Amino acid sequence: MDRYKDIKIPFNQPTLVGKELHYISQVILEGHSAGDGCFTKRCHALLEKDLGVAKTLLTTSCTDALELAALLLQIKRGDEVIVPSFTFVSTPNAFVLHGARPIFVDIRPDTLNMDESQLEALITMRTRAIIPVHYAGVGCEMDEICAVAQKHGVAVVEDNAHGLYGKYKGQYLGTFGLLATQSFHETKNFICGEGGALLINDPQLIERAEILREKGTNRSRFFRGQVDKYTWVDIGSSFLPSDILAAFLFAQLEARTEIQAKRQMIWETYSDHLQHWAAEFNVKLPFVPKHCEQSYHMFYLLLPTLEDRKALIDHLRQRGILSVFHYLPLHLSAVGRAFGSYPGECPVTEEVSDRLLRLPFYNDLSLDDQMCVIEAVLEFVPQTARKSILAIT
Repeated sequence: MDRYKDIKIPFNQPTLVGKELHYISQVILEGHSAGDGCFTKRCHALLEKDLGVAKTLLTTSCTDALELAALLLQIKRGDEVIVPSFTFVSTPNAFVLHGARPIFVDIRPDTLNMDESQLEALITMRTRAIIPVHYAGVGCEMDEICAVAQKHGVAVVEDNAHGLYGKYKGQYLGTFGLLATQSFHETKNFICGEGGALLINDPQLIERAEILREKGTNRSRFFRGQVDKYTWVDIGSSFLPSDILAAFLFAQLEARTEIQAKRQMIWETYSDHLQHWAAEFNVKLPFVPKHCEQSYHMFYLLLPTLEDRKALIDHLRQRGILSVFHYLPLHLSAVGRAFGSYPGECPVTEEVSDRLLRLPFYNDLSLDDQMCVIEAVLEFVPQTARKSILAIT
């Protein structure tokens, strides 16, 4: 795009890691490019084996996976779901589409994850689900979240768009809730342009999930030879991605060890080189609790003020580097307010949203380019620090 023509180092850049194009050609040559082909099945098997989940079902997006979860939970008008305000709109929207009211919870100031200490007060007789979002691939406090959910008979659906292969207390993210969702959007660790997956941890939900995903038919049972014909048996929609996308994704997942090692190196390089600068100018770097193993999804800075963030974005842009902010508080959006939310309801979210800045982070980011980003950041003096220096002089 013309507005990015001066950018030398993008925020994100999709990359090939192995056999993507070869596998795509196989799909075309073998004559089955629709959903649930051989590469879809290979992706399912790989993720089920790695994570130990009962069933994985690829979808066309993480949004679709969330919508499939809402259908499985039979969400209806008048139900409530608890979601962080600091998340992408798909998290609540998938449930709002079926009539649910989103109840927004604030985030912790350290990990920027759902503040589990606020959940108990938000539970009502209408609460049907808690939707923790593992921000930046750092696990939410799942022990406490699951305990509250179990106490009140509420489902947990993990939005794990950022966190594939991250862990909480040694257990993979996406394996705590009744259901979990994954994203393979081009900005994620493993990509296929657009794509997602539903992880099913309760085997009793598998058969209906397959039916809902197959337009409300028992087509999956037909292909397994369990019925001699398939027909319309339930509500549903078309959630299957093309096997072309699954072929691209499988090549990425095959290289998961190399991808994660590279992303860890990028994350640690940022952290190591920016520690002293951050401490000097009151800038916060990502926090990862000792009991969490992150997925190395992103690296962000929390600047002292909104003005500092704007200034750093401009500073980096002048050097050909694209940096971006992240979520706007959903409780302050037009839709959020229509559901009764108000300013000040989630104060940490409001503050963090104004100050957070994400640095370039993608699998093919070279060390030379990353050092250019780091050097540009180290040149920057936040306006709050400048004022202090002027006051002293």
